Amino acid sequence: MSTDRRELAGFAAVGLLAYAVDLALFSALRGPAALGPLTAKSLSFVAGCTVAYLGNARGTYRHTRATGVRPYAVFVAVNLAGALVQLLCLAVSHYGLGLTSQRADTVSGAVVGMALATVLRFWGTRTLVFRAEGRVGSWTG
Repeated sequence: MSTDRRELAGFAAVGLLAYAVDLALFSALRGPAALGPLTAKSLSFVAGCTVAYLGNARGTYRHTRATGVRPYAVFVAVNLAGALVQLLCLAVSHYGLGLTSQRADTVSGAVVGMALATVLRFWGTRTLVFRAEGRVGSWTG
């Protein structure tokens, strides 16, 4: 398996784990803990980002030298940008195009938005957070 494919596979695996943590924690905080939706989502987002960062730092990108608070802060910023992409897709579809069904909202936010956000997150994680010195010929620089 090529380095780029291995990197993409590792990023995807870590992302799935982080998504599962985010979803499970959100559900627990909304249900048994009875927190409000924004508080629950904020806490689950931070937990999911932390799992994704640690998984990428110790797994997918362990060969880089990203240390300290800065890489984590940039990672969170990249993930917030991804979340904004998802919200933008939903807003354009729902309010701009008038596609207001639950199915349309799901497709625009959780399918199209998630796909675009994942591309942004992969690029940002790879180029802004876990930069590999001397990466030549890479499609993201």
